[in-house]
Amino acid sequence: MKFENLLTEINGFGKYQILIFCLIIIPRITLPCHFLLNNFIAALPSHHCDFSSLGDGDVFGNLSQEQRLAVSIPRNPDGTLSSCKMFAEPQFQLLNTTYENGTQPAIVSCQNGWVYENSTFKSTLATEWDLVCDKKGMNRATATIFFVGVMFGAVAFGILSDRYGRKPMLLVSYISAIAFGFANAFSTSYIMFAITRFFTGFSLTGISIICIVLSMEWVDIEHRTFIGVIGSMAWSAGNTLLAGIAYLVNDWRLLVVTVTSPLFLAVITWCWIPESARWLLANGKGKQAHKYLSKCAKMNNREEFSSKMTTETLCSIMTVEKGNRNYTYLDLVRTPKMRKLAIYTGTVWFGVALTYYGISLNITGFGLNIYLTQFIYGAIEVPAKLLVYYSLDWVGRRHSQAVPLILTGVCIAINIALPRDLWLFRTIVAILGKGLSEASFTVVFLYTAELYPTVVRQNGIGYNSFMARLGVSFAPLIMLLEDVWRMLPQLIFCLVAIGAGLVAWLLPETKNVRLPETIEDVEQTRKRSVAFPAQDNN
Repeated sequence: MKFENLLTEINGFGKYQILIFCLIIIPRITLPCHFLLNNFIAALPSHHCDFSSLGDGDVFGNLSQEQRLAVSIPRNPDGTLSSCKMFAEPQFQLLNTTYENGTQPAIVSCQNGWVYENSTFKSTLATEWDLVCDKKGMNRATATIFFVGVMFGAVAFGILSDRYGRKPMLLVSYISAIAFGFANAFSTSYIMFAITRFFTGFSLTGISIICIVLSMEWVDIEHRTFIGVIGSMAWSAGNTLLAGIAYLVNDWRLLVVTVTSPLFLAVITWCWIPESARWLLANGKGKQAHKYLSKCAKMNNREEFSSKMTTETLCSIMTVEKGNRNYTYLDLVRTPKMRKLAIYTGTVWFGVALTYYGISLNITGFGLNIYLTQFIYGAIEVPAKLLVYYSLDWVGRRHSQAVPLILTGVCIAINIALPRDLWLFRTIVAILGKGLSEASFTVVFLYTAELYPTVVRQNGIGYNSFMARLGVSFAPLIMLLEDVWRMLPQLIFCLVAIGAGLVAWLLPETKNVRLPETIEDVEQTRKRSVAFPAQDNN
């Protein structure tokens, strides 16, 4: 008997599994609030040089604020006021005429700091530490610092949760995320903020991977697609809620505290979260596994389980499944077809993550305020996930992965070509691209789990998660290339999305196909027997 058969006997999708799903819903909703938090705490409000050094009220006389700006701040080629330059001396002649090319007045960098527009944001990282102009890269780098922490956290918590268990490491993630999140909010310097933001990302990724694994390990095979897609709705809910929270809380420190606070409730509910019975059996803890499985059977109205299934029988089940060999990440590249699979899936995960966050972290420039754009970006994910749920069985995994990625690139390409004054059409196309990118992100988790053989499936997911976090870390840095050419970041995201989609088409289809159990299954042939053959229509 296999573990999946055990889950079937105790009802692999009953009240017990629904309870687990509800207990981890709060921390999963919190995740996107932190992952996309930089859209608001690192927002760059309109600003210009503080020109008070040019003189006091006696110098400017009765000039209005607009006139004072006109004689103190030069204009960009598009007619807007410069954000980083000022005149060395007031240019009163500009009120009546324009200067010729040969007689341009001296222009210098800001001499006395900046003045920020604060109608939208009370404070941000940029206004706190003047992360503008020459320091603008430091402002964008805060997102990269966070995602680098996420990347290392994925590796660390993957190893630790396999060694010490899902439940205890989930508590560690909760507590450390709270500690570093609050330290983050009360940072007294940019360096302190960067360090605590790194460890906040490091801690939060433990919540992400452990919650997903726990929910999957307690659900039977038949309902894994359902729980995977529906479970990801928590991300969309948090994504949408972030817009409202950020609108009501426009001070960056208070906003960080607000999105971190729900984890206190998660710590309380942690007491009722069960350990993974599969992990317990794999580590020789049959007595504890029997206890949790018996609770599951009782809640799911399968009381007869406890009487006919002993601890010794449970231990023998996992001993047969586990075997004698320990597999590592090196097994992903030892053999030719596994190596090819690792390259393909790694490329797809990198492209999916880079594209998704490249769109998600760019919520300005569409003619709508950023709160409304964030809300729409989150809301469009819900129909995208529902469409994916049906397309996985309708057109298969490969097409459900490749087509949305390629169409995402097409949407980005359309927006590159469209004039900026067509903001409504550009917004619609961007929202469509966001939904398609989320669809591809939803598919990639399930598809990858089906591609890798059982003996290295956890290692395969860990490796691909690392590749995804690597892509996410690059996204904010690529956006800095807009200083070279405004559309260059979008062009890169477009090419990566289309390229990753084409690579996804090279992967084998896994719809209605038996999952590989060993590396030899992958190396010998991809034409495995069909698990659920279609009925004969004759």
